[in-house]
Amino acid sequence: MIEVINLLRGLPDAANGEVFERLAGVNGVMIERIVSQGQSSPESGWYDQPNHEWVMLLEGAARLAFEDGSEVELAPGDALDIPAHTCHRVSWTVPDRPTVWLAVHYPAADG
Repeated sequence: MIEVINLLRGLPDAANGEVFERLAGVNGVMIERIVSQGQSSPESGWYDQPNHEWVMLLEGAARLAFEDGSEVELAPGDALDIPAHTCHRVSWTVPDRPTVWLAVHYPAADG
């Protein structure tokens, strides 16, 4: 039977650390829900991923920093496509309520 899930209900407690939940995936594509609450990546903790990452903020607020010095603020409904090997980190998430992300990781190579 096909199960309906609601990405904004039944949220895990992220007060002590971000929670990553794999929702689906096949052939190099992975879809995950990430729940944050006041977390940020360590100053030296850059993500340098071999795959592209498309991310949408569903709830809360966040800021992403990039190695080139730029920053992007995200509000609910905002989406961003991060190319493979683009070094980035979470510089801030709202501390008083959950921030919910939907992330899709997909292969960098075409075809």
